[in-house]
Amino acid sequence: MSREPLVGGLPVEEVALWHRVRRFAVPRWMIEGATAARLAGDWRAACAAAAVDVALDPARIGAAHGDAGRDAAEADLAHLAPDLLRWHLPRALVAGTMLMGGRVVLLARYGGGGHEREHGYGREHRHEPGSPASYLVARTPPAWDAPQRPVLDFVAADDPGLRRAYLVDDWTAARHFWDARHAPQLRAWCGGAAGRLPFFRADGTPLGARELPDTEPGPADPAAMEEWIAVLQARGDTVGAFTAAGVEVDPATWALPARWGPGQPEAIVSALPLDLPRIVRELPRLIAAGYAARFRLPGTYRGDVVLEAAGPGAGAALRAQVTSYTSTGATVPGMVWRRAPDLQLVRTGRLAPEELHPLVAAALFPAAGPAAGPPGPASVLEPVRVRCRGECHLVGFRDGELRIPHSAREQQREQALTAFGGAVSGCFAVRRAWATGQGRLPRALRPLRREVFERARHGDTPGIDALLAAGLDPAVRDPESGDTLARMLERLAPGAG
Repeated sequence: MSREPLVGGLPVEEVALWHRVRRFAVPRWMIEGATAARLAGDWRAACAAAAVDVALDPARIGAAHGDAGRDAAEADLAHLAPDLLRWHLPRALVAGTMLMGGRVVLLARYGGGGHEREHGYGREHRHEPGSPASYLVARTPPAWDAPQRPVLDFVAADDPGLRRAYLVDDWTAARHFWDARHAPQLRAWCGGAAGRLPFFRADGTPLGARELPDTEPGPADPAAMEEWIAVLQARGDTVGAFTAAGVEVDPATWALPARWGPGQPEAIVSALPLDLPRIVRELPRLIAAGYAARFRLPGTYRGDVVLEAAGPGAGAALRAQVTSYTSTGATVPGMVWRRAPDLQLVRTGRLAPEELHPLVAAALFPAAGPAAGPPGPASVLEPVRVRCRGECHLVGFRDGELRIPHSAREQQREQALTAFGGAVSGCFAVRRAWATGQGRLPRALRPLRREVFERARHGDTPGIDALLAAGLDPAVRDPESGDTLARMLERLAPGAG
């Protein structure tokens, strides 16, 4: 894989992490089980299949909002795709592939005459007549290293859990992330409303670098215009990119403390993987809906990007500036301003369209045919070659044991040498590294060990069972945490160890 980021793409390291998320966080069996239950009309069984815990009671919704509110909520629950929700939930990529801990995601809003908000996109207080607003929400686990089981709940707008704005993501205007009825809208969300997706041909295959525009194509080709904006961003032309996207900018007004040095505001902007066209599509709509009048994109410790309407009226353009860190304005969730990871994975060839979530693939790549989701583990664990005492030996798994081609006497002699402080090498070093997490495994075995523990972290016990059935030695230890496989399964998927 290239170490250079794609034009209009995410940082290379982030793409690699998203590849692991997509391979292991929402396995195929989970998608199939949740989909079958949803299509059968059993949303609770769908949640159970997708490892989503349910803490709500429709009767409580009816008590708060009457029959109409309860019926609306039950209609949403009937079309809830909990596996799709899990697919899109925010990830703590700095900690690997796990769900971002302690987040509250607002899925749908019921009751209330207006927006009563100290959370999500906005901090505005607008109290209007009507029943108090309540929300269908998904809570992520309390910490990134907790069992990966989100909780589906129903809370009032004044719930204490919604008071910390930086921990609340508002998806009420982005139902395509969780509602099967709206899943096809993901294509428009990604800029593919007219003809083709940006950076892809009409048949869904990725464009080459030489096929991107080198001059402004004009508004007649919206996808090419999005590509041109990304080209300007890749060139470091921050002002040109914002201007081409229709955002007013005046770098002379970008003020940061002098200690950051000249040119630093532009560096803050260029370091962010901004999807400027989506920002321009979404923020005016949110402003018009009353979410907030001023938005901040969390930059770095050096400063933030702030966007607001440049004038009155629904058709006003956006104005952008860079300031020192500010707590004013509504924080825009990453799913609005960051580039879509699934598109980057297909562009880089890390995933094929058929390996995406079926609802995602149908929206983004309809010409690619039906998708089944991420592939499961290999049914056969091939042996690997190891240099041992000047020879090339085959080391492999069989019947739950890492087998090495050495006699019992040779193994006893190696154990004795090790007990007296002798160096371990060759096949014996491989077996020791597998069991202790210390030392270097052969390059061919490292992805397998990573897969074992990624599946364990995400509670994929069927995947682990399949690897064990293929002969995997369960006496493996995670080099990062020091956990054994059984210990990690017991902690993250209680009862499965």
